[in-house]
Amino acid sequence: MTNNLATYSNFAGDPFKDWHPTDETKGASTIVQSAYDSFGSSVVYACSFGAEGIVLIDLISKVKEDAEIVFLDTGIHFQETYDLIDKVKERYPTLNIHLKKPELTLEEQAEEHGSALWKRDPNQCCYIRKIKPLEEALSGVPAWISGLRREQSASRKETDFINKDEKFKSIKVCPLIHWTWDDVWSYIRLNDLDYNELHDQGYPSIGCIPCTFPVNDSDDSRAGRWVGFNKTECGLHAPGKDSN
Repeated sequence: MTNNLATYSNFAGDPFKDWHPTDETKGASTIVQSAYDSFGSSVVYACSFGAEGIVLIDLISKVKEDAEIVFLDTGIHFQETYDLIDKVKERYPTLNIHLKKPELTLEEQAEEHGSALWKRDPNQCCYIRKIKPLEEALSGVPAWISGLRREQSASRKETDFINKDEKFKSIKVCPLIHWTWDDVWSYIRLNDLDYNELHDQGYPSIGCIPCTFPVNDSDDSRAGRWVGFNKTECGLHAPGKDSN
């Protein structure tokens, strides 16, 4: 994988490290604009099409109408997620939205690792179906955008606007770090944006079907992911490089 960390100091260093914006988007619009001003068409937005994703797609579309957006299509997402992607494509026809599939089909994965790998080793399943595909999508890419918010979980509370990403040898740009869950939904409603209907059924964070559950009365929006395992992240945002 090409090492693009040398570009980090040219963009990330000082301007936004301790910035506490007071504008209506809490700095998100400025960060998105700066990312595309600095890296142009080479920026990739890795979108899960959750509530934060819908907000970022709208913000990005105002800066870069033909932005590159990648969705990690594991093959086991909810139908509601695929339906939403179709709606987003219709609303933003000039965006380049790609569904990135893993090298192994579900059948091939079952032959090689056994059926329902997510039940026995969800880390391995995430590596095969999400981390490796994103490594491929970000190969040679100097910067990528993510919808992480500090409020989401303890593991994300130290996220900065601009982050050196050792895992993918790139720069991870996180425009929404200061947004609350209420901010996200206020923006969606104000702009009449489509969103995943599962959010109305108690799913704050939506991933693959076997590993996503509704949440009741929890302050941790990741509480519904990988229930029964000591796991709240697929590994995309963990430091370092996972191995298979």
